Amino acid sequence: MTDQYVPPKVWTMDNENGGQWASINRPDSGARHEQELPVGEHPLQLYSMGTPNGQKVTIMLEELLALGVSEAEYDAHIIKIGEGDQFSSGFVAVNPNSKIPALVDRSGSDAINVFESGNILFYLAEKFGYLLPKEAKARTEVMNWLFWLQGSAPYLGGGFGHFYAYAPEKFEYPINRFAMEAKRQLDVLDKRLANNTFLGGEEYSIADIATWPWYGNLVLGRAYDAAEFLDVESYKHVQRWAKAIDERQAVKRGRIVNRTGEGFVEERHSAADIDKVVG
Repeated sequence: MTDQYVPPKVWTMDNENGGQWASINRPDSGARHEQELPVGEHPLQLYSMGTPNGQKVTIMLEELLALGVSEAEYDAHIIKIGEGDQFSSGFVAVNPNSKIPALVDRSGSDAINVFESGNILFYLAEKFGYLLPKEAKARTEVMNWLFWLQGSAPYLGGGFGHFYAYAPEKFEYPINRFAMEAKRQLDVLDKRLANNTFLGGEEYSIADIATWPWYGNLVLGRAYDAAEFLDVESYKHVQRWAKAIDERQAVKRGRIVNRTGEGFVEERHSAADIDKVVG
């Protein structure tokens, strides 16, 4: 028999066994240091990092720009979550939950703070009138899948991704538990996409924009080095959908923003910043 963990009567934080994020994870909220957020020249100010949740918003903004919505021009400031930028007083004032992405819309007389990635997509779709159907049935279908993603992605990222790729040790039970759920979710998507071009039906929408950075990147082999482990090639309809969206120019542009290294754009303040990378 191996030693089993016995929970204490009152939980206390263990800083020694917290893995990669132990230095920044704490059980309290609020600002940890004083620092104002930078503000660029455009009405839309995005504070983010190019995680799957961050990619949702930059892809959405690039899609709007591709549709000719010049008012969707934006500044994208990087928030380095590994360094604790999300706990600055300026960021916490925009999002008390200290999670990226966060958007500030300064186009009106009063600035509007928008947080939670799904809500940012909805806000932008409502504001500009694109990528969300107006007819009730079609709109509801898109919102069904948007909310499905918002509820499902934590199992993929915080569940499977954490225990498979980031935990300080490999543990069989949580990896098996979350691998099963990740594959169940892929099966849900595969069955939906067997008879629909996109998640909402035949039109590309914010449901696809929300879901692709998580499950599209996963089946394209860009997440957790887990493509073979999860047998992603078996989800043929998700593969078709993921590859089609991957070819969209706005997706190519949006997915590289607020990421560091060759081939990425750490901060975006004009189209030219991305043009230098993707042409």
